[in-house]
Amino acid sequence: MEYLDFELPIKELEDQLDKCMVIGEESNVDVTTTCKQIQKKLDETKKDIYKNLTAWQRVQLSRHPDRPYTMDHINALTEGTFLELFGDRGVKDDKAMVGGLGKIGGQSFMIIGQQKGYNTKTRQYRNFGMANPEGYRKALRLMKMAEKFGIPVLTLVDTPGAYPGLEAEERGQGEAIARNIFEMCRLQVPIITVIVGEGASGGALGIGVGNKVFMLENTWYSVISPESCSSILWRSWEYKEVAAEALKLTSYDMKKQKLIDDIIPEPLGGAHYDRETTFATVKKYVLKAFDELKELSTKDLVAQRMDKYSNMGEFKD
Repeated sequence: MEYLDFELPIKELEDQLDKCMVIGEESNVDVTTTCKQIQKKLDETKKDIYKNLTAWQRVQLSRHPDRPYTMDHINALTEGTFLELFGDRGVKDDKAMVGGLGKIGGQSFMIIGQQKGYNTKTRQYRNFGMANPEGYRKALRLMKMAEKFGIPVLTLVDTPGAYPGLEAEERGQGEAIARNIFEMCRLQVPIITVIVGEGASGGALGIGVGNKVFMLENTWYSVISPESCSSILWRSWEYKEVAAEALKLTSYDMKKQKLIDDIIPEPLGGAHYDRETTFATVKKYVLKAFDELKELSTKDLVAQRMDKYSNMGEFKD
Protein backbone atom coordinates (compact mmCIF):
# COMPACT_ATOMS: atom_id res chain seq x y z
CA MET A 1 0.00 0.00 0.00
CA GLU A 2 1.31 3.42 -0.96
CA TYR A 3 0.60 6.33 1.37
CA LEU A 4 -0.03 9.96 0.50
CA ASP A 5 1.56 12.74 2.56
CA PHE A 6 -1.48 13.32 4.74
CA GLU A 7 -1.78 9.57 5.37
CA LEU A 8 1.65 9.24 7.05
CA PRO A 9 0.18 9.27 10.62
CA ILE A 10 -1.85 6.20 9.58
CA LYS A 11 1.27 4.49 8.23
CA GLU A 12 3.14 5.12 11.49
CA LEU A 13 0.35 3.59 13.58
CA GLU A 14 0.00 0.60 11.24
CA ASP A 15 3.75 0.02 11.50
CA GLN A 16 3.50 0.20 15.30
CA LEU A 17 0.64 -2.32 15.27
CA ASP A 18 2.61 -4.72 13.07
CA LYS A 19 5.68 -4.48 15.34
CA CYS A 20 3.54 -5.03 18.42
CA MET A 21 2.07 -8.20 16.94
CA VAL A 22 5.50 -9.48 15.88
CA ILE A 23 6.92 -8.88 19.36
CA GLY A 24 4.03 -10.79 20.86
CA GLU A 25 4.57 -13.75 18.53
CA GLU A 26 8.35 -13.87 18.99
CA SER A 27 8.49 -13.39 22.77
CA ASN A 28 5.27 -15.18 23.79
CA VAL A 29 4.31 -12.03 25.74
CA ASP A 30 0.64 -11.05 25.93
CA VAL A 31 0.46 -7.77 23.99
CA THR A 32 -3.30 -7.90 23.39
CA THR A 33 -4.04 -4.78 25.44
CA THR A 34 -1.30 -2.75 23.76
CA CYS A 35 -2.42 -3.87 20.29
CA LYS A 36 -6.01 -2.94 21.09
CA GLN A 37 -4.91 0.53 22.22
CA ILE A 38 -2.93 1.06 19.01
CA GLN A 39 -5.82 -0.25 16.91
CA LYS A 40 -8.24 2.10 18.66
CA LYS A 41 -5.95 5.05 18.03
CA LEU A 42 -5.52 3.94 14.42
CA ASP A 43 -9.29 3.80 13.86
CA GLU A 44 -9.74 7.24 15.41
CA THR A 45 -6.92 8.70 13.31
CA LYS A 46 -8.41 7.28 10.11
CA LYS A 47 -11.83 8.72 10.87
CA ASP A 48 -10.35 12.10 11.77
CA ILE A 49 -8.27 12.30 8.58
CA TYR A 50 -10.79 10.99 6.06
CA LYS A 51 -13.80 12.85 7.45
CA ASN A 52 -12.00 16.19 7.15
CA LEU A 53 -10.34 15.99 3.75
CA THR A 54 -9.54 19.19 1.86
CA ALA A 55 -10.34 19.57 -1.83
CA TRP A 56 -6.68 19.03 -2.73
CA GLN A 57 -6.49 15.86 -0.63
CA ARG A 58 -9.49 14.46 -2.49
CA VAL A 59 -7.71 15.27 -5.76
CA GLN A 60 -4.72 13.31 -4.47
CA LEU A 61 -6.94 10.36 -3.54
CA SER A 62 -8.52 10.37 -7.01
CA ARG A 63 -5.00 9.88 -8.42
CA HIS A 64 -3.89 7.26 -5.89
CA PRO A 65 -1.80 4.63 -7.73
CA ASP A 66 -3.72 1.81 -6.02
CA ARG A 67 -7.13 3.21 -6.92
CA PRO A 68 -9.23 0.98 -9.23
CA TYR A 69 -9.22 2.23 -12.81
CA THR A 70 -11.90 1.96 -15.48
CA MET A 71 -11.01 -1.58 -16.60
CA ASP A 72 -11.04 -2.72 -12.95
CA HIS A 73 -14.59 -1.42 -12.64
CA ILE A 74 -15.63 -2.95 -15.97
CA ASN A 75 -14.25 -6.38 -15.16
CA ALA A 76 -15.86 -6.38 -11.72
CA LEU A 77 -19.23 -5.07 -12.90
CA THR A 78 -19.55 -7.37 -15.92
CA GLU A 79 -18.15 -10.49 -14.22
CA GLY A 80 -16.32 -11.75 -17.29
CA THR A 81 -18.96 -10.88 -19.88
CA PHE A 82 -17.21 -7.80 -21.29
CA LEU A 83 -16.44 -7.87 -25.03
CA GLU A 84 -14.16 -5.00 -26.01
CA LEU A 85 -14.68 -3.30 -29.37
CA PHE A 86 -11.96 -1.40 -31.19
CA GLY A 87 -11.32 1.42 -33.64
CA ASP A 88 -13.04 4.57 -34.90
CA ARG A 89 -13.23 3.28 -38.51
CA GLY A 90 -11.26 6.33 -39.56
CA VAL A 91 -7.74 6.63 -38.13
CA LYS A 92 -6.88 3.95 -35.57
CA ASP A 93 -7.80 2.45 -32.21
CA ASP A 94 -7.15 4.80 -29.29
CA LYS A 95 -5.90 2.80 -26.31
CA ALA A 96 -6.79 5.61 -23.88
CA MET A 97 -10.48 5.07 -24.62
CA VAL A 98 -11.94 1.63 -24.05
CA GLY A 99 -15.42 0.43 -24.89
CA GLY A 100 -17.52 -2.62 -25.51
CA LEU A 101 -20.52 -4.70 -24.53
CA GLY A 102 -21.06 -6.33 -21.17
CA LYS A 103 -23.80 -7.48 -18.83
CA ILE A 104 -24.39 -5.94 -15.42
CA GLY A 105 -26.93 -7.80 -13.31
CA GLY A 106 -28.24 -9.56 -16.40
CA GLN A 107 -28.76 -6.29 -18.33
CA SER A 108 -26.63 -5.55 -21.41
CA PHE A 109 -24.78 -2.22 -21.43
CA MET A 110 -22.47 -0.47 -23.86
CA ILE A 111 -19.66 0.51 -21.50
CA ILE A 112 -17.21 3.26 -22.44
CA GLY A 113 -14.45 4.90 -20.42
CA GLN A 114 -10.92 6.27 -20.24
CA GLN A 115 -8.25 3.86 -19.05
CA LYS A 116 -4.99 4.91 -17.38
CA GLY A 117 -1.93 2.68 -16.99
CA TYR A 118 -0.65 0.85 -13.91
CA ASN A 119 3.07 1.40 -14.52
CA THR A 120 5.37 3.34 -16.84
CA LYS A 121 4.93 0.94 -19.77
CA THR A 122 1.13 0.74 -19.61
CA ARG A 123 0.79 4.47 -18.93
CA GLN A 124 2.59 5.18 -22.18
CA TYR A 125 0.47 2.55 -23.93
CA ARG A 126 -2.72 4.17 -22.60
CA ASN A 127 -1.36 7.71 -23.09
CA PHE A 128 -2.03 8.40 -19.39
CA GLY A 129 -5.79 8.22 -20.00
CA MET A 130 -5.71 11.22 -22.38
CA ALA A 131 -7.73 10.34 -25.47
CA ASN A 132 -7.07 11.57 -29.01
CA PRO A 133 -9.90 12.57 -31.39
CA GLU A 134 -10.13 8.97 -32.64
CA GLY A 135 -10.86 7.90 -29.06
CA TYR A 136 -13.89 10.18 -28.87
CA ARG A 137 -14.97 9.10 -32.35
CA LYS A 138 -14.70 5.46 -31.29
CA ALA A 139 -16.83 6.27 -28.24
CA LEU A 140 -19.44 7.93 -30.47
CA ARG A 141 -19.44 4.97 -32.88
CA LEU A 142 -20.15 2.62 -29.97
CA MET A 143 -22.89 4.88 -28.60
CA LYS A 144 -24.62 5.01 -31.99
CA MET A 145 -24.34 1.23 -32.17
CA ALA A 146 -25.98 0.99 -28.73
CA GLU A 147 -28.74 3.31 -29.92
CA LYS A 148 -29.34 1.14 -33.00
CA PHE A 149 -29.88 -1.96 -30.87
CA GLY A 150 -31.61 -0.27 -27.92
CA ILE A 151 -28.80 -0.91 -25.43
CA PRO A 152 -28.26 1.54 -22.52
CA VAL A 153 -24.90 3.31 -22.31
CA LEU A 154 -22.65 3.43 -19.22
CA THR A 155 -19.67 5.80 -19.31
CA LEU A 156 -16.85 5.74 -16.75
CA VAL A 157 -14.86 8.97 -16.58
CA ASP A 158 -11.23 9.02 -15.43
CA THR A 159 -9.01 11.41 -17.35
CA PRO A 160 -6.66 14.34 -16.66
CA GLY A 161 -8.03 15.80 -19.91
CA ALA A 162 -8.11 15.16 -23.63
CA TYR A 163 -4.67 14.85 -25.25
CA PRO A 164 -3.45 18.41 -26.03
CA GLY A 165 -0.80 17.47 -28.62
CA LEU A 166 -0.39 19.14 -32.00
CA GLU A 167 -1.38 16.00 -33.90
CA ALA A 168 -4.59 15.74 -31.86
CA GLU A 169 -5.51 19.30 -32.72
CA GLU A 170 -4.71 18.64 -36.40
CA ARG A 171 -7.15 15.73 -36.42
CA GLY A 172 -9.91 17.82 -34.83
CA GLN A 173 -9.83 17.29 -31.07
CA GLY A 174 -12.26 20.13 -30.32
CA GLU A 175 -14.69 19.07 -33.04
CA ALA A 176 -14.65 15.44 -31.87
CA ILE A 177 -15.52 16.41 -28.28
CA ALA A 178 -18.17 18.91 -29.39
CA ARG A 179 -19.71 16.31 -31.70
CA ASN A 180 -19.91 13.81 -28.85
CA ILE A 181 -21.63 16.31 -26.56
CA PHE A 182 -24.11 17.18 -29.31
CA GLU A 183 -24.88 13.57 -30.18
CA MET A 184 -25.09 12.43 -26.55
CA CYS A 185 -27.69 15.08 -25.81
CA ARG A 186 -30.08 13.47 -28.28
CA LEU A 187 -29.08 9.80 -28.04
CA GLN A 188 -32.27 7.74 -27.79
CA VAL A 189 -31.15 5.29 -25.10
CA PRO A 190 -30.46 5.81 -21.37
CA ILE A 191 -27.01 7.19 -20.55
CA ILE A 192 -25.52 6.72 -17.08
CA THR A 193 -22.22 8.40 -16.25
CA VAL A 194 -19.96 7.63 -13.29
CA ILE A 195 -16.84 9.64 -12.52
CA VAL A 196 -14.48 7.05 -11.03
CA GLY A 197 -11.31 9.17 -10.84
CA GLU A 198 -10.40 12.47 -12.45
CA GLY A 199 -12.98 14.39 -14.45
CA ALA A 200 -11.04 17.12 -16.18
CA SER A 201 -12.29 19.60 -18.75
CA GLY A 202 -13.64 18.67 -22.18
CA GLY A 203 -11.86 15.34 -21.95
CA ALA A 204 -14.43 14.30 -19.36
CA LEU A 205 -17.39 16.02 -21.02
CA GLY A 206 -16.71 14.15 -24.26
CA ILE A 207 -18.27 11.05 -22.68
CA GLY A 208 -19.92 12.74 -19.68
CA VAL A 209 -23.38 13.82 -20.87
CA GLY A 210 -25.86 11.54 -19.13
CA ASN A 211 -29.41 11.21 -17.86
CA LYS A 212 -27.86 10.29 -14.53
CA VAL A 213 -24.40 11.49 -13.49
CA PHE A 214 -22.74 10.11 -10.38
CA MET A 215 -19.39 10.79 -8.73
CA LEU A 216 -17.48 8.48 -6.44
CA GLU A 217 -16.89 10.28 -3.16
CA ASN A 218 -13.16 10.98 -3.58
CA THR A 219 -13.17 12.18 -7.19
CA TRP A 220 -13.20 15.59 -8.82
CA TYR A 221 -14.91 17.22 -11.79
CA SER A 222 -13.82 20.58 -13.15
CA VAL A 223 -13.09 22.65 -16.22
CA ILE A 224 -9.39 22.66 -15.29
CA SER A 225 -7.02 20.86 -12.93
CA PRO A 226 -5.82 22.67 -9.77
CA GLU A 227 -2.21 22.68 -11.05
CA SER A 228 -3.15 24.23 -14.40
CA CYS A 229 -5.39 26.78 -12.71
CA SER A 230 -2.57 27.73 -10.36
CA SER A 231 -0.07 28.06 -13.21
CA ILE A 232 -2.42 30.36 -15.14
CA LEU A 233 -3.40 32.61 -12.22
CA TRP A 234 -0.12 32.65 -10.27
CA ARG A 235 2.44 31.44 -12.83
CA SER A 236 3.31 28.65 -10.40
CA TRP A 237 2.00 25.28 -9.22
CA GLU A 238 2.58 26.28 -5.58
CA TYR A 239 -1.01 27.50 -5.21
CA LYS A 240 -2.68 24.29 -6.39
CA GLU A 241 -4.29 23.75 -2.97
CA VAL A 242 -5.82 27.23 -3.03
CA ALA A 243 -6.97 26.64 -6.61
CA ALA A 244 -8.57 23.31 -5.66
CA GLU A 245 -10.66 25.00 -2.96
CA ALA A 246 -11.66 27.87 -5.25
CA LEU A 247 -12.67 25.60 -8.14
CA LYS A 248 -15.32 23.79 -6.02
CA LEU A 249 -14.45 20.55 -7.77
CA THR A 250 -15.23 17.87 -5.17
CA SER A 251 -18.22 15.55 -5.34
CA TYR A 252 -19.87 17.44 -2.47
CA ASP A 253 -19.42 20.76 -4.28
CA MET A 254 -20.85 19.29 -7.47
CA LYS A 255 -23.87 17.87 -5.65
CA LYS A 256 -24.47 21.17 -3.85
CA GLN A 257 -24.42 23.03 -7.18
CA LYS A 258 -26.78 20.41 -8.69
CA LEU A 259 -24.31 19.52 -11.42
CA ILE A 260 -24.47 15.81 -10.59
CA ASP A 261 -27.30 13.59 -9.41
CA ASP A 262 -25.69 11.81 -6.48
CA ILE A 263 -22.48 10.83 -4.70
CA ILE A 264 -21.45 7.17 -4.54
CA PRO A 265 -19.90 6.60 -1.09
CA GLU A 266 -16.47 5.01 -0.81
CA PRO A 267 -15.05 2.84 1.99
CA LEU A 268 -13.15 4.71 4.69
CA GLY A 269 -9.78 5.64 3.22
CA GLY A 270 -10.87 5.52 -0.42
CA ALA A 271 -11.94 3.03 -3.08
CA HIS A 272 -8.56 1.27 -3.02
CA TYR A 273 -8.96 0.20 0.63
CA ASP A 274 -11.91 -2.06 -0.19
CA ARG A 275 -12.35 -2.58 -3.92
CA GLU A 276 -15.07 -5.20 -3.67
CA THR A 277 -17.32 -2.93 -1.61
CA THR A 278 -16.68 -0.08 -4.05
CA PHE A 279 -17.60 -2.21 -7.08
CA ALA A 280 -20.75 -3.50 -5.35
CA THR A 281 -21.85 0.05 -4.50
CA VAL A 282 -21.25 1.31 -8.04
CA LYS A 283 -23.23 -1.63 -9.42
CA LYS A 284 -26.13 -0.84 -7.10
CA TYR A 285 -26.27 2.81 -8.20
CA VAL A 286 -26.01 1.92 -11.91
CA LEU A 287 -28.80 -0.65 -11.80
CA LYS A 288 -31.03 1.60 -9.71
CA ALA A 289 -30.56 4.45 -12.20
CA PHE A 290 -31.33 2.14 -15.12
CA ASP A 291 -34.51 0.90 -13.42
CA GLU A 292 -35.69 4.52 -13.21
CA LEU A 293 -34.71 5.43 -16.78
CA LYS A 294 -36.05 2.33 -18.54
CA GLU A 295 -39.59 3.41 -17.65
CA LEU A 296 -39.24 6.58 -19.74
CA SER A 297 -40.22 6.73 -23.40
CA THR A 298 -37.57 7.67 -25.94
CA LYS A 299 -39.02 11.15 -26.23
CA ASP A 300 -39.08 11.67 -22.45
CA LEU A 301 -35.58 10.24 -22.11
CA VAL A 302 -34.10 12.80 -24.50
CA ALA A 303 -36.22 15.61 -23.05
CA GLN A 304 -35.08 14.77 -19.51
CA ARG A 305 -31.43 14.93 -20.59
CA MET A 306 -31.93 18.17 -22.49
CA ASP A 307 -33.74 19.80 -19.57
CA LYS A 308 -31.09 18.60 -17.13
CA TYR A 309 -28.31 20.49 -18.90
CA SER A 310 -30.43 23.47 -19.97
CA ASN A 311 -31.20 24.18 -16.31
CA MET A 312 -27.53 24.39 -15.32
CA GLY A 313 -26.19 27.88 -14.72
CA GLU A 314 -27.87 31.18 -15.42
CA PHE A 315 -28.31 33.27 -18.52
CA LYS A 316 -30.08 36.45 -19.66
CA ASP A 317 -31.66 37.15 -23.03
